[in-house]
Amino acid sequence: MEALLTNLLNGIAYSLLLFLLAAGLSLIFGMMDVINLAHGSFFMLGGFVGIGVLGLTGNWWVALIGATVVVGVIGVVSEVGLLRPLYDRGHLDQILLTFGLALILEDAAEWIWGTSPRSLPAPELFGSSVNLFGAIIPSYRLFVIVVGLTLAASLYYLLERTRVGAIIRAGVSNREMTSALGFNIPLVFAGVFVFGVTLAGFAGFVGAPILGVYPGLDFQVLILALIIVVIGGLGSLTGVFWVSLLVGLTQTFGQAYFPSSAAFLLYVIMALVLIVRPEGLFQRRYA
Repeated sequence: MEALLTNLLNGIAYSLLLFLLAAGLSLIFGMMDVINLAHGSFFMLGGFVGIGVLGLTGNWWVALIGATVVVGVIGVVSEVGLLRPLYDRGHLDQILLTFGLALILEDAAEWIWGTSPRSLPAPELFGSSVNLFGAIIPSYRLFVIVVGLTLAASLYYLLERTRVGAIIRAGVSNREMTSALGFNIPLVFAGVFVFGVTLAGFAGFVGAPILGVYPGLDFQVLILALIIVVIGGLGSLTGVFWVSLLVGLTQTFGQAYFPSSAAFLLYVIMALVLIVRPEGLFQRRYA
C-alpha cells in the first residue's frame, strides 16, 4: 500500500511537470497554429540556466526567477526574429525552422555546460521528506504538485474568465475582426508564444531536481508533450491537464511494475485514441 501511494504521488508530480510543459506547447500550437519543435529545448534551457544562476548566487529562488526570465527573453528573440516572418507560411517552414533552432540550442548547451548530466538540489525549505499515510514522500514533490495545480487553475481562469483570455480567444476565432476592433493581434500572439516558452523554462527548472538536466532531455520531453497535445486535443487546456495525468501515471506505474513495456503502453494508448477519436479526447476549443 505504501509503495502504491508513493508511486501515485510521484506520478502526479511528474504528470504536473508534463502539464506545465505541454500547456505552453498546446497554447502555441492550438491557438496560434504554430508548430514549435524547439519547445523541449526551452524546457532544457530552464534547467541549465537555473543551475548556472544557482552557482553564481547560491539562492534557489533567485535561480528560479533568473532561469524563467532568461528563457522568456530567448523566447522573445525567437518569436520576433525567427518565427514571426513565417506565420503566414505553411507548417513545413515552421517545422524546419524550429527543428533547426532545437539543434542549435542543444549544441549550444553542450558547448556551455558539457554533455554530462547535471543535478539540481531541491531548495532547503523542501529538502526533507514527509510521512503521508505511511508512505515517505519527498516534500519537494508535494511542492511540485501544489505549484502545478495552482498554475493549472490560474491558466484556466486567465483564459476563461478574464478580458485578456477573451481577447486571445477572439483573435483566434477571427483575427481580422478583432484587429478591426483596435486590438494588436500580433502583440497578443507574441505574448502567447513568450508565455508558453517561459512556462516551459519554469517547468524545466522546477523539474530539474527530479529529472536532472542533460543534452537530449529536450527531445525526450518534446515527444511526451506532443503525445499529450495530440491525445488531449489541439488547443484544449482541459485535455492537456487530464492527458498529462494519464501519461505521467502510465509512465510512473509502468516503470515500477512493467519496466520493459512502459514506453510501449504509452504508444498503444496514443494509437487507440487516434483510431477512435482522431481529433483527440477533448474537442479543440479555440480555433
